[in-house]
Amino acid sequence: MSVQTSASDDDMASDFAPRLLAWYDRAARVLPWRIAPGSGETPDPYRVWLAEVMLQQTTVATVAGYFARFTERWPTVADLAAAEDADVMAAWAGLGYYARARNLLACARAVVADHGGYFPDSEAALRQLPGIGDYTAASVAAIAFGRSAVVVDANVERLIARHRLIETPLPSAKRAVRAALAPLVPAGRPGDFAQALMDLGATVCTPRNPACAACPLMADCRACGRSDIERLPVKPPKKARPQRHGLAHWIERGGRIWLVRRPDKGMLGGMRALPGGDWTDVRPTESSIAEVDHGFTHFDLTLRLVLRESPDAAAEGEWWPISALDAAGLPTLYRKLTDKMLERDG
Repeated sequence: MSVQTSASDDDMASDFAPRLLAWYDRAARVLPWRIAPGSGETPDPYRVWLAEVMLQQTTVATVAGYFARFTERWPTVADLAAAEDADVMAAWAGLGYYARARNLLACARAVVADHGGYFPDSEAALRQLPGIGDYTAASVAAIAFGRSAVVVDANVERLIARHRLIETPLPSAKRAVRAALAPLVPAGRPGDFAQALMDLGATVCTPRNPACAACPLMADCRACGRSDIERLPVKPPKKARPQRHGLAHWIERGGRIWLVRRPDKGMLGGMRALPGGDWTDVRPTESSIAEVDHGFTHFDLTLRLVLRESPDAAAEGEWWPISALDAAGLPTLYRKLTDKMLERDG
């Protein structure tokens, strides 16, 4: 496989976008939140924003079902802004990173209260909304409003690091990736350009076994043909994750279990959960009837389930039918525990 290395950066920039967009026109993924290239339809900023928030740290396959349920129940940003917090948190259950759901509501309400129900159309204005950072602002500006923005997710980061042979380790490499990408963004189709990069990274320039022969950018990719292409982008050494422990209480009465709502601030904030104490570095000595291991962003948790006869007299909560646990919107951690308990009793 030959690798072209003599072209200057200006030469590469001159037809980078046309090659990429031509590939995208024939190979774009069909996604429920996406306007197909060449369709002539106008993207709905609400759907673009909702999908981008859901896709953070989550796979496309997982998001598809949640996106369909959300847009059916809350078809506009005004509908979402008017929703009850508990309903949205329950509908989000299982997607993880629950601060996103709280920010989702805050953002929808800000769009309605401060912008008349319409998303602002510039990166700078979008960044002022709750929960919208640089990536989401750039993505919504480019895809929904056709603004010339540099959109860099993990797929784009990998693709550009390989194409330009950027060997600076992450996260420092992010600046070099953005600098390399910025002059390549076409004025005419910035939204399609951003989505094409995402698709190419997700389906061709994959972390393992990239399909270089199918890549429209192969001719001037500086990493193509290298035996160490999978090394890029260079990642920093992984740090050891702290291990934490906790107890959850199973309190059952007449076919119902006692559920509480976690504090709005902190891990799994605002979500229904089994009652229990704090998560600490100390392993509990109390005997448990079930336990699960669960990984969070910055630590691993082992949560053990113990039987209790009644709730704390001062605790606020609700008796929830065990037969309707699917509707409780428990986060994955607690659903793992309840499933184990129900399997044990079943």
